[in-house]
Formats: sequence, structure tokens, C-alpha cells
Amino acid sequence: MSEFMPVELEHAGTLLTGKAAIPAGEGPFPAVLVMHNALGIGERIHEVLRRLAALGYVAVASDMYGGGAPAGDPAITSGVSFQAVMQDPALLRSRVAAWFGRVAAMPQVKADRVAAIGYCFGGTCVLELARSGAPARAVVSFHGILTSAAPMEAGAFAGEVHAWCGAHDPFAPLDHIEGLRLELASAGARHTITTFGDAAHGFSDPGSDALGMEGIAYNALADRMSWAGTVELLGAVLRG
Repeated sequence: MSEFMPVELEHAGTLLTGKAAIPAGEGPFPAVLVMHNALGIGERIHEVLRRLAALGYVAVASDMYGGGAPAGDPAITSGVSFQAVMQDPALLRSRVAAWFGRVAAMPQVKADRVAAIGYCFGGTCVLELARSGAPARAVVSFHGILTSAAPMEAGAFAGEVHAWCGAHDPFAPLDHIEGLRLELASAGARHTITTFGDAAHGFSDPGSDALGMEGIAYNALADRMSWAGTVELLGAVLRG
């Protein structure tokens, strides 16, 4: 028997299959939607699900591509799946919102206590969730792309927005970080943006170095600090 429960969602003609880790004990529980990077659902996401479930959260890894978004799939490693979603901003935003609704509707979940975190592409996704006005308690972006075709409107999001960024991230340069700050301030959203001065893209993933790509690197201190801060934020908004 798999340690993860499949969670299915049909969206825009595509069957999406995510994975859920359910805490021990009697629910319902607060929940965290976990959004994968461009390379799909791999061992790093599995580890995050386990960590969150151990903390008492239902943790659900979304599938943004279809077929379970398995890491290593040729369509994913080639970037085809990623580009198909990124090139359709309306589809991306509606799919993220659909996943949020799917998680909130699970019988194991307290519907009014759901947050979302995401890595790289997933960081972009959770920011789009906030921009959609979904009733998430918080969204947390780890080294995500920060720009949007449809910036947040005034009063759209009532939760907390936190973005963990690297000053040497070529996909989210410093002017984009400042742009996000201005966007969120203009919309009246409660937000915190943390920039690690010596971190690059993918700083939270120990597998980043193996990619051998300039501007992508693991940073152990940034990883530890961003995770610890996220755990504190989740505790405050989902249990406080």
C-alpha cells in the first residue's frame, strides 16, 4: 500500500492526479497544498509531504500537468508540459484555484484552514492562487517567478503572502522582487518578502546542484531558514 493517497481532479479536459499525506489521528485537519516545480512531483515533494503530515497537516501535492506529473517523464524533463501551462496564464490560474477547491473539499480537511506552498514553478502557482482571490490562509513561494499577466487587484486576497527569494536568482531578479512588493502593497495584501543575499534559484532543493545549470544552486542555510519560517507561519495562520 502506498504511503500517499491519490487525489484526482479533472480540469480543462485533463485528469490530474495528486498525492496526499494524511496525519495520524482523527481529523479533520488543517491542510497545505504543495505545488511542484517545473520538473514535476519527485522525491523532494514527497519529503515535504511527509514533513507536513508529521506536523499534523493534510499535505496534498498538486499535479499541474496531468498523469501524476511524475519527475523524469520525458514531456516534463523536456519542458513541454511546463511551457504548455505557463503560456496560458488563465489556465494556470484557474487550475491552481481548482486544486485549492479540491483540497478544501476533502473530508479530512478543515475547509477554512488551508494554505499553499510552492517551489520554483510552484512558487509562481501559489502567487497566482493569491491573485485569484482564493480564501487561502497563506501562500508561500520558494524561489518562484514573481511577475504576472494579471497582477493582484486591490483587496483581492485576505491571507498572508510570503515570498522567499534569492538575490542571485536569474528567474526572479531584484527588480522583480521589488515589483512584487509594490504589487502586494498596492493591493493591500499582508506580505513578507525575504531575500537571501547569497542564494540563487532552487536554493531550497538539495538536488539543484546536480542540474549543473548556472544560476541554480542549493543553499543549506537559506533552505533551513525558509523552512523554519514557513513552519512558523503555517502554525500561526492554520492553528492560531
